[in-house]
Amino acid sequence: MGPSVPNHRPTILQIIPRLDTGGAERTTIEMTQAITAAGGRALVVTEGGRMVPQVTEAGGEIITFNAGTKNPLSMLINARQLRNLVEREQVDLIHARSRAPAWTALWAARLSGRPFVTTYHGAYNENGALKRMYNSVMARGDVVIANSHYTSRLIQSRYGTPEIRIRVIHRGIDEESFDPSKVSAERIERLQQHWGVRPGQRVVLHAARLTGWKGQSVVIAAAARLVQQDAAGDDWVVILAGDAQGRLEYVRDLEQQIAASGLSQRVRLVGHVEDMPAAYLAAHVAVVASTEPEAFGRAAAEAEAMCCPVIATDIGATPETVRAEPRVAAEEITGWLVPPGDSDALAQRIRAALSLSDAERAAIGRRARDHVCQSFSLRAMQSATLQIYDSLLGTHLAEAWSATSSFRNRVPSA
Repeated sequence: MGPSVPNHRPTILQIIPRLDTGGAERTTIEMTQAITAAGGRALVVTEGGRMVPQVTEAGGEIITFNAGTKNPLSMLINARQLRNLVEREQVDLIHARSRAPAWTALWAARLSGRPFVTTYHGAYNENGALKRMYNSVMARGDVVIANSHYTSRLIQSRYGTPEIRIRVIHRGIDEESFDPSKVSAERIERLQQHWGVRPGQRVVLHAARLTGWKGQSVVIAAAARLVQQDAAGDDWVVILAGDAQGRLEYVRDLEQQIAASGLSQRVRLVGHVEDMPAAYLAAHVAVVASTEPEAFGRAAAEAEAMCCPVIATDIGATPETVRAEPRVAAEEITGWLVPPGDSDALAQRIRAALSLSDAERAAIGRRARDHVCQSFSLRAMQSATLQIYDSLLGTHLAEAWSATSSFRNRVPSA
């Protein structure tokens, strides 16, 4: 822990390359909120991004830093600069959420004698010894947070990290923000108009950043299959919602695939969507088509929280969030699982989802929300992470946070 100073608030520094979009970025903000609500001081070291205002709104402080550099020399320079920052700001603990800044943070933590925590947010491809070594920093924390049981097993198998150093903390879904009763009809209508969705037209929603492994091309191929079979009717449209993050060539490839498949009136690329609760409530079914393992898969859990059935690929951590046959009985499902990259199987499941009666879909939706509220609540994630900080610092952040009136008023009981 840092120097003993009168009235010193426990100071937690989180480091992440940018705050534009994504699960790691959202979790950074959610933990900023919990730290400050518990009476701590939350610093976020980052290059910037569209979500920066949300950090300050949550009570955190932004420190602009070249956090995303992968240049070894720059990383070494950054380590010394970060160590100086840690001393100057009396930081007690460093929490890294991405690989490149994690190396800088690891060296700074060791130089300054501060506890070092990592959250293993992604499955991370490993093509060769060099990449494995680069990724391994995420398993070098004094405590390593795995965001799913799948991720925990991955860390142990890849790096031999002792299980005693790993804590499984699923990403948390904000039950207040992702609550169907809190979304007005106007919010839904505004999105439908922006997407060009006609009244009564059902939406198949795929929400993910635009990158190959998220499976947009598989969704387009499944839509083409449905049209060819002409078995799902005409009152549906596929919405591909996500930020391209500069991948313009990939966007052009998707546009060409849509045009070549004759789906220009059926499949739409709508870009980044700010109001995701309304988006899921506007959808008839949500699709998670990832062709590589998701370390958690926030999109599936958020959709379920909004009572939206989910079709997802049966890899990675997704089976932990989507309850599907044959793992559970038919009357307990919250969605369906399909093989990755299988557009025919995806088309069949989309057709089945579109054919559900209102009562059948509503029953799945109710079970889905109950499942998320019981297993993946935001408050559980925040509390468990604060407990890790407390275990390393000898503080009582988790206890103070759970006792705040703002917590009790903001988060309803599951």
